[in-house]
Amino acid sequence: MSPLWQVFRWIWRDQRPAMLRGALLGVAVLLAGVALLGLSGWFITAAAAAGLAGVGASFDVFRPSASVRFLALGRTAARYGERVLTHDATLRAFAALRVRLLQGLTRAPYDRLVRLRGPQMLNRLTADIDALDGLPLRLVLPLIAGIATQLLSFAVIWALAGLAIAATLAVGFIGGGAVVLIWAGRAGLAPSRRAELATQAFRSRFIDLVQARGDLAIYGQLAAQQDAVLAADLRRQTARLAQDRVERRAGFALSCLGTGLAAAALALGMALAQSGQLSPALAAMGFFAALALSETAAPLRRAVAELGRMTLAARRVMQGLSAPALPTGQNHTATLLRFDAVTHQRGAARPSLPALSFSLNPGETLALIGPSGAGKSTALLLAAGLLHPTSGAIWLGDQPLSDWDEPALRAQLTLVPQRAALMAGSIRQALSLAAPDASDATLWAALQAVALDDVIRAKGGLDAELGPRGAGLSGGEARRLCLARALLRRPAILLLDEPTEGLDTATAQLVLHGIRQHLPQAAILTASHRPVELDWADFTLRLP
Repeated sequence: MSPLWQVFRWIWRDQRPAMLRGALLGVAVLLAGVALLGLSGWFITAAAAAGLAGVGASFDVFRPSASVRFLALGRTAARYGERVLTHDATLRAFAALRVRLLQGLTRAPYDRLVRLRGPQMLNRLTADIDALDGLPLRLVLPLIAGIATQLLSFAVIWALAGLAIAATLAVGFIGGGAVVLIWAGRAGLAPSRRAELATQAFRSRFIDLVQARGDLAIYGQLAAQQDAVLAADLRRQTARLAQDRVERRAGFALSCLGTGLAAAALALGMALAQSGQLSPALAAMGFFAALALSETAAPLRRAVAELGRMTLAARRVMQGLSAPALPTGQNHTATLLRFDAVTHQRGAARPSLPALSFSLNPGETLALIGPSGAGKSTALLLAAGLLHPTSGAIWLGDQPLSDWDEPALRAQLTLVPQRAALMAGSIRQALSLAAPDASDATLWAALQAVALDDVIRAKGGLDAELGPRGAGLSGGEARRLCLARALLRRPAILLLDEPTEGLDTATAQLVLHGIRQHLPQAAILTASHRPVELDWADFTLRLP
């Protein structure tokens, strides 16, 4: 099943009543347009014929003119209702789709999630969803309404003007329109894909330019990044121009098709009228109905020109939605952490972690040591359940780590990685991420444990504001704030990746001593290389 069809099925299931009513109103709009022009053509011709025949005084002009007004007003009302229903349903469906996509992305495996940058995540949630709004509004629903209108019009025109005119219009519009739209879809596939890829590249590079402008300026790469942004924008505009050319050519072809079929209907009607098989008024009705039926295919040209863009977006959205659900299990109590011959390997490369075995009991501190690339950080990610071992088993308490319920696991275990993140907001908000209901006294106790309380007081207290990524704190201060946040979880097992990196020796000793005092019964596993951390640990284990 194609990703586009999967996305539309999801939208249809989520907003079926509104979509169905919108589709029916779309058919009503098109039928009202056909009836309006057809009746107008019949009325004008019939009134003229009555005048020429000298019976104009007895010709009924009131009911046809009233019908014309009714159709005009009804068409306007139906169009308004169709737009309100379909746009409202689409916006509601896409709002729910964004939530599901965000949930799917956050449930993705850690090794996949770390490869996504912030701009890529933003594109997933905004650009991809925005690219799909034309799927129901400009493609599927107009296509359904157009085919239904063509079939119903065929039956009515056959009954009133004969099979020849009805078949000519139906075959011409359905067959000819399909040829033009298929050509436009194929011709627009490559430029619409290029436009979408260039748009995402432009957004990603522009966000990188804004976020990393300081580093880029320091290393003399600011102008190069600006050129990369402008180059992506140029590719985007070039691809969009090519896509617009395809759309204009498709529109021109559809206009020629509609004009040709209207002329054919007029010629057939004149021939039938001259032979006496059809009245001039009904012949004119067929001609004007042909003009109105052009509206059934014209709105589709934009959608088929964007098929490449929508297909790419649908594929990425479905990948995000297909992420596995969080594992479920039982709520246990962590009493120890044990690795039994645990290994981890990515692809065909050498193992990122050779066979590792150890046991860590409450109140103990174990420091993993070894050269860069030996697998220290990998071991912490495995212990945190963010990676899965290639072989061996990890035990938390008396149960395998994989058997733990996700919320229960996070309540027992906390990881502070090398690059822990801070967000814009107050110090209080940064700490409350770990303990939303913590009192001010509890927050200050955690800050004191990492020797940061005096620094925060000097900056204005818990309500002092931080900029994006913790701007306003030095690297060491930001590191200690992340450690304080982890302490607020009061985990049974604390995983620390180079916890004192960026701190001087005296401050590092204070922080390590404060961590153990704050969590006297916690089992602490660290990835370390500094002597101050090795002296603090109860045990060390060297990785090859």
